[in-house]
Amino acid sequence: MTNIYAPRFQNEDAAREHLEALHWPHGPVCPHCESGDTKRLPPQRGRKTKAHPEGALRKGVVQCNLCRKQFTVTVGTVFESSKVPLHKWLRANHLIVSSKKGISAHQLHRTLGVTYKTAWFMAHRIREAMTPTDNGPMGGDGGDVEVDETYYGKNKSAPKSRMAIRNMNRIVSLVERNTGRATSIVFNGAFGQNDVKAFLFERLDRNARLLTDEAHVYKPVGQHYRAHGSVNHFKGEYVSRADPTNHTNTIEGFFGIFKRGMRGIYQHCGQQHLARYLAEFDFRYTNRSGLGINDTERADIALKGIAGKRLTYRRIGGLAAA
Repeated sequence: MTNIYAPRFQNEDAAREHLEALHWPHGPVCPHCESGDTKRLPPQRGRKTKAHPEGALRKGVVQCNLCRKQFTVTVGTVFESSKVPLHKWLRANHLIVSSKKGISAHQLHRTLGVTYKTAWFMAHRIREAMTPTDNGPMGGDGGDVEVDETYYGKNKSAPKSRMAIRNMNRIVSLVERNTGRATSIVFNGAFGQNDVKAFLFERLDRNARLLTDEAHVYKPVGQHYRAHGSVNHFKGEYVSRADPTNHTNTIEGFFGIFKRGMRGIYQHCGQQHLARYLAEFDFRYTNRSGLGINDTERADIALKGIAGKRLTYRRIGGLAAA
């Protein structure tokens, strides 16, 4: 277990050094031109503000010898232009990735000593870092991939009318058994055979064995894969008697973690934010301790994902409870 009092969680210089070691293992690289021909500059005074009349002391500044631009390790990442000390970012990141069902913005606000609005924004930036940039097809080695859907929204149970569907968010998830990897998507409203086909063709390799429940939308697309196994939950069948490996219990467990987190920890989530919350649960499940990844390793994986991503407050679309 990671010591929450480790230097990188308490000291900004130690936090910056930890981040540099993750992103620049062979020395600084310019985020503007990707050149490795750089030089470190001595600490500089930033612009004057009310909080820092003489200008805050900027450390970790590097200059590119090719394009002549100056940068730090946070430039071009979700941490860029943040006034929150870097060690608080690392601590927030560790708290989020090490909490199986998540941690609320109110708890982050109390733990980190920042405002609720800041904590909420920090959490969304960290979720953005958890969003995979390479979401290649699953099951390329011919493995088993479970696919299922669930609902999250105003109604507690599955909708029984078209009007009810408008108030619901249908979530479709895939879990690869061999690697433990999970990926999810939100479908708003329509969920027909063409929607499922397009999604699975993008996320699932044709060599995989598709495992689903009895839903009719999976039957036509299942013919395009190596094999398609299904169980009939409506008739009380959860494991096939003919083939014990034919079930969707793995993905049901994933949905159980997701729902307990959303209802017990976050409680409220706007439709526009749901995909980012799903990315958080996908990330923790894909990098869980059951696969041999501890909290420290999981936190570092998330920190490596901050590069090349930016998320402004305006893009998130205003404040919402979390």
